[in-house]
Amino acid sequence: MPKGENEHGKRRYRLRGTPRGGLAMGTFGFFIGFAAVALYGPAAHNFQTSMGISGFLLGLLVAAPQLTGSLLRIPFGAWVDKGGGRLPMITLFLISIVGMWGLVYILFSVPHVTFSLYPVILLFGFMSGCGVASFSVGIPQVSYWYPRRLQGTALGIFGGVGNLAPGIFTLLLPIAIGAFGLAGSYLAWLLFLLAGMIVYAVLARDAWFFQARAQGAEEAEAEAVAAAEGQELFPTQSVWGALLSAAEEQRTWGLVFLYFVSFGGFLALTAWFPTYWINLHHVGPREAGLLGGLGFSILAALSRILGGALSERAGGERFAVFSFSLVLLGALVLTFFMGFGIDLAGELLIAIGMGFGNAAVFKLVPKYVPHAVGGASGWVGGLGALGGFVLPPVLGLFAGALGARGYAGGFTAYVVLSAAAIALAVAFMRQERRVVQAAQR
Repeated sequence: MPKGENEHGKRRYRLRGTPRGGLAMGTFGFFIGFAAVALYGPAAHNFQTSMGISGFLLGLLVAAPQLTGSLLRIPFGAWVDKGGGRLPMITLFLISIVGMWGLVYILFSVPHVTFSLYPVILLFGFMSGCGVASFSVGIPQVSYWYPRRLQGTALGIFGGVGNLAPGIFTLLLPIAIGAFGLAGSYLAWLLFLLAGMIVYAVLARDAWFFQARAQGAEEAEAEAVAAAEGQELFPTQSVWGALLSAAEEQRTWGLVFLYFVSFGGFLALTAWFPTYWINLHHVGPREAGLLGGLGFSILAALSRILGGALSERAGGERFAVFSFSLVLLGALVLTFFMGFGIDLAGELLIAIGMGFGNAAVFKLVPKYVPHAVGGASGWVGGLGALGGFVLPPVLGLFAGALGARGYAGGFTAYVVLSAAAIALAVAFMRQERRVVQAAQR
């Protein structure tokens, strides 16, 4: 039989791709789309100066890409369970490209962006942020390629490498603005997004089950064909059925909250830290990009990669307790101290803790909701990521009310959230211990 073909009964199916290829392209698509997290954060000072907006409106602007990127994760994550991840990912890219084109058009057409254009800039931020939802497409897309015993490592690589994008763009955007101006920088971003979509469309493959289904196989036959190739996880329900099934699992909502703190917090601070360093510590835009991009976002992404392997060894529940303890410690430092060195240490602690926490949570998703991974990924990734939209305006309110001191006081929100996350992770750990003890009797 020719390589890449699988014969089942009287039918022959041409199956393409490998788990490594599935991981590579899922991660690539996530990286391309997820860069939109940093759409406005590194340029926030430019927009604030030009439009004269308040701290709250600035927080809303830098958070705009996170709203659509969060809410669309729910239906798009579930859509993967129906037909695979390739089409949902390309759809998100297309919407993002329209938003980026609109932003570029405005910036080239209007010499000086004033407050009257704030709603339009906000709208294009919402559209461009659709690429952020690529996360919940990539999670089940990769999960269906890999056996359960390798889920933590594969998803750790996926999340960690994809999460590098906001940090890299936080570093590069201030440099690009200095060299090409704001309009030219976003034009280069638009071209990057277009090229990335084309590469993904050409090379990406869905898992074997979905390929067999696309070639006319019934569900049972498609499972048999894919299982013969080594696939272990299979969707069992419709798009909305997967969402409803995942919603009926009580532990899904616990994972949503943990992800709200870890990943939602990561999104919020990726967008907010450049503003924090500029306004509290009075560093320049390039230095703020370096501190926010390398010191926080990239470190958190690399920590997520390491966290995937560590969560395999320690167990997702126990590792989550450790992760959120680091976030709590970092938040306490940033709340009560205002020295540059110690605040940098607090930022690094939060970055590592959130990176580890992101890996720990998605180690637990296939474990607790194996029958609807896509649906659970939609709820956890979508509602959890809303923290990226909710928290920056809260931080902006602190800054507006307390002045420079408010840039430190806003981290009180992270103190409360991380303490609650630790308590919930401990509850997960105790539940797991009871299950193990019952099985041993």
